[in-house]
Amino acid sequence: MFIDTHAHLFFPNFAEDIDEVINRAKESGLDYIIVPSTDLKNAAQAIELSEKYDFIYAAVGIHPHDTKDWDNSLIPKIEELSKNKKVVAIGEIGLDYYYDFSPKEKQIEAFKAQIELALRINKPVIIHNRESDKDMMEIIRSYRDSGLKAQFHCFNGTLEDAKELIRMNHFISFTGNITFKKSDSLRDTLSNLSLESIMLETDSPFMTPEPYRGKRNEPSYVKLVADKMAEVHHLNTEDVARVTSYNVFRMFGIGSKPKTSYSYKIGNSLYLNITNRCNASCVFCDRDGEAVLSGYNLKLEKNEEPPVDVYIKEIGDPTQYKEIVFCGYGEPTIRWETVKHVARYVKDTGGRTRLITNGHGSLINKRDITPELNGLIDTVSISFNSPDPKQYAELMGLSTSYFNEMIGFAKNAKSYTEKVVMSIVSMNEIDIEKAKKNS
Repeated sequence: MFIDTHAHLFFPNFAEDIDEVINRAKESGLDYIIVPSTDLKNAAQAIELSEKYDFIYAAVGIHPHDTKDWDNSLIPKIEELSKNKKVVAIGEIGLDYYYDFSPKEKQIEAFKAQIELALRINKPVIIHNRESDKDMMEIIRSYRDSGLKAQFHCFNGTLEDAKELIRMNHFISFTGNITFKKSDSLRDTLSNLSLESIMLETDSPFMTPEPYRGKRNEPSYVKLVADKMAEVHHLNTEDVARVTSYNVFRMFGIGSKPKTSYSYKIGNSLYLNITNRCNASCVFCDRDGEAVLSGYNLKLEKNEEPPVDVYIKEIGDPTQYKEIVFCGYGEPTIRWETVKHVARYVKDTGGRTRLITNGHGSLINKRDITPELNGLIDTVSISFNSPDPKQYAELMGLSTSYFNEMIGFAKNAKSYTEKVVMSIVSMNEIDIEKAKKNS
């Protein structure tokens, strides 16, 4: 269920009870643990742990604290260790200007050299950053188009930096620090980041979460980090576990891609994967890529689209959910008859419904379908995307005429549903305030 992406289990304070620590981790629902090293000696120890326990993986690298004697002759030694099949990353590497145990010049030299190694052997990096934000961001920006994949562990930086790192396709992870009473700003940062770019970690034996702060940290406490993430994002802990575990698969190749889902639960709502087909080709959509959302695989070929009875069976009693949502990576009104039949079942058995659409349903079905929403769909969520018709068309790969089609659908739908909600794309180019006024 959970994956702890950062636990230094080779530390001496685990020596006496490592088997008990491992058992508690498994009993707490951990599927995997990654043990990053900080020098060559404990890199070998991390590999030894990974070979002893099948659900443990290792990362090898030199921590900035240990780079005072750095020279590039260490690179072949790290590379040799990295050839072990249980080694999934180069790390923990980075910069630390808080303690200054090593000269800044040496830290930067070692950091860049290990990044270059990771790129050459096609492995991701696990990055440590403390009070070195300016240099860190400059270095990472210099690798923007290199294919570098990085996890910024124990993140404690600004929201702006986090968003920039995510735009460069890197991942952020949080530890027990998000549970601390005085970590409101960090929790605010977390609340503004999509879970699609976040991982779990403990940083054991450090950063112990509440209520165990002051004691030795261990992987079993990663659930407390997940619980706090769920609270901040108003989700269930299971949602956090599922999404973050898939992120680990994307980053480190640990685990597997989930099987295709016809329905999927997020929070207390049940979403129905209606189709992967769409009349648009949005620049921000992964429909033709992995098509994974919130840890669910929504990749669905036309011949795999299920009939009405499959959806009804998966729904069961609709009153157990806040709402039944018709969506998927495609446009659900392409299968409008299926949506209507399932919606009728939901309404007849006391449930509530919501349709997520691009607002082109009438054009797709060659008739005005908004009157057919009456009594079947409680809420319609429409992808407004942008208040500018030209920008809207560019984002969706369509002509500007589709903008007016969407607006007309939204206006008509208001007569037949309880509520119409307009959503926009979270992109820097979008004028949010203008979108609010125009919607």
